[in-house]
Amino acid sequence: MNHFEPPMHWGDHEDIAMALYEKFGDDFTEAKIYRIRFTELLEWVLSLPNFAGTREQSTEGHLEQIQAKWVYEWRDNQ
Repeated sequence: MNHFEPPMHWGDHEDIAMALYEKFGDDFTEAKIYRIRFTELLEWVLSLPNFAGTREQSTEGHLEQIQAKWVYEWRDNQ
């Protein structure tokens, strides 16, 4: 079933984190998530199928928020 999902932007920290969790599952534990380099995280976010933001719009603050929400998402699923 292919339902329409609105595009994600940099401010959609929780949605992005959920998409990253769905993509990587339990490959990344809390400790591993916090060790991800922002350069890598940036590439992963940009490669999400529903992501509409640009590299230029990215900020360290957005990446920090995404990382934190990803950890919460991982914890919720343990």
